[in-house]
Amino acid sequence: MQFEDVMESVVRGFEVAGVAILTLGSLAALVSAAVTLGRGDRRGAYAGARQHIGRAVLLGLEVLIIADIVQTITIEPTVESALSLGIIVLVRTFLSFSLEIELDGSLPWRRAATSDRPADAGERR
Repeated sequence: MQFEDVMESVVRGFEVAGVAILTLGSLAALVSAAVTLGRGDRRGAYAGARQHIGRAVLLGLEVLIIADIVQTITIEPTVESALSLGIIVLVRTFLSFSLEIELDGSLPWRRAATSDRPADAGERR
């Protein structure tokens, strides 16, 4: 077995893991939401499903980015593949960043600043 064959197997492994995270994480979120909905908490079911599915998507995207990076630096180290990787990583990073803002309700650097301060009774976050 040659180096490229091993690296293609590694890439496929990361791709399968990324898709599995997306699939299983989303299914687990929907099952959890169904249980919460069965208890009569419609808002909690929606909010929980949204948070958990968003987290599964974030983690799945990060694992798929790993697959793209490994493929580009080991299997196809060409200018075209590097440019393609750059675009893919840019799009996936934008999606991840957007999802994090949507899920947490604040910018990542604002979240760190507000979590260190004690909450004031009249202060809104």
